Amino acid sequence: MYEERASRLDGAVVWTKTTTGAPGTTPYPVLPDGCMDLLWLGGRLLVAGPDTRAHHPTVPGPGCAGVRFAPGTAPALLGVPAHELRDRRVELADLWPRAEVRRLTARLEAAPDPAAALEAVAVRRAAAAPAPDPLLRAVVAGLDAGHSVAATADAVGLGVRRLHRRSLDAFGYGPKTLARVLRLQRALTLVRAGLPYAAAATAAGCADQAHLARETRELAGLTLGAYAALAKSETSQPSGSRTTA
Repeated sequence: MYEERASRLDGAVVWTKTTTGAPGTTPYPVLPDGCMDLLWLGGRLLVAGPDTRAHHPTVPGPGCAGVRFAPGTAPALLGVPAHELRDRRVELADLWPRAEVRRLTARLEAAPDPAAALEAVAVRRAAAAPAPDPLLRAVVAGLDAGHSVAATADAVGLGVRRLHRRSLDAFGYGPKTLARVLRLQRALTLVRAGLPYAAAATAAGCADQAHLARETRELAGLTLGAYAALAKSETSQPSGSRTTA
């Protein structure tokens, strides 16, 4: 069972996933969403970088927890550019001092609510990190509204090339890829809500249903029909939860 709630950290989400039966690979893929996650998984602290393709997660025990950060907000908190973690899952000890991670691991192992304890780690870290850049939030908002990369660059006062460089550090990939990812998420949200594929494609900003079908295959590794069937069978499992080693 998957559950999530808004975090005390602005724009973030705290999620938990509990499993029944033997550990193993879940059939529900993690789809690209522009986000990064701090994970508590099998007694380990991990970071999930931004994805450019579907990832099939593995849950090694009865459950796991995570803090999912809004696009562009995690790199300052974690201390690493997003592009260095693109399509990767890494040990937190590879990014932070190992002694600090050992202390945090012991704290989470003893916590009655690991998700709340993990959120507290993120909140404390964010308090000592630079504040989120409002320019990056404006970039996400513009692209998510369907604006072109050029129009978004003009709106935030950056040239296209400079926006690309900033985007690599903040989101893990360029603004064109981020726009595709956000558009796919908009479309699949409408598909999950029951909108016909053609209507979902048009409303999300795709040229037509065939365009959405191609994007779904390329970014999600699924046909539209296969995605809709999975979404129907596990309606409480959003595409962004990163339960993976």
